[in-house]
Amino acid sequence: MYSIFIGSLLLSLLHAVIPSHWLPVLAIGKKDNWTLQEVTSVTFISGLAHALSTIAIGIVLSMLGMQLASKVQYFTHFVTPIILLLLGIFFIYQHHRHKHFHLHKTPKPTLAKTKIIFALTVAMFLSPCMEIEAYFLLAGTKGIWVVVGISLMYLSITVSGMVLWVRLAYKGVLKLNWHTLEHKSGIITGWTLVTTGILSFFIS
Repeated sequence: MYSIFIGSLLLSLLHAVIPSHWLPVLAIGKKDNWTLQEVTSVTFISGLAHALSTIAIGIVLSMLGMQLASKVQYFTHFVTPIILLLLGIFFIYQHHRHKHFHLHKTPKPTLAKTKIIFALTVAMFLSPCMEIEAYFLLAGTKGIWVVVGISLMYLSITVSGMVLWVRLAYKGVLKLNWHTLEHKSGIITGWTLVTTGILSFFIS
């Protein structure tokens, strides 16, 4: 159980930092002279949509996990850790095949502000973080409260993290090599999944 929470926490923190989650809002806001409050509000709305769509898929997978755990004796101890391992290997393979996570194309701010906000929110809702879904599947085998726990954790960290980073970047406080971070996010995700999968064999 602890490995589920630790893995979910690490991926939640990673995805809150990834620029593709909030940099488009910042880019449009800067170009259209949005205030810090406007950029913050739009980031919050789009981040909330992104997190809720991820959680919605996760709940469906957790229900599947509950069903499988009750019918397959070794599902919890063998099948789900193997799923985590395979997903981790897949993301590491993608990294070395140069299929990295790159910034989404920033929409050109030629539309009205409300239409831009709507487009950003819909785009974020339709691009859930699939990397964390394996943890929902595993959480389903542990019980409903584990699912609720990682859902709340993912929601709070993702939305608050996106808001924090966009505010710091807007003020010019945050100066990082975003391309390098985006480039490395795939392999970090992969190794997080692999490590959790291995720990899941030994930690119940």
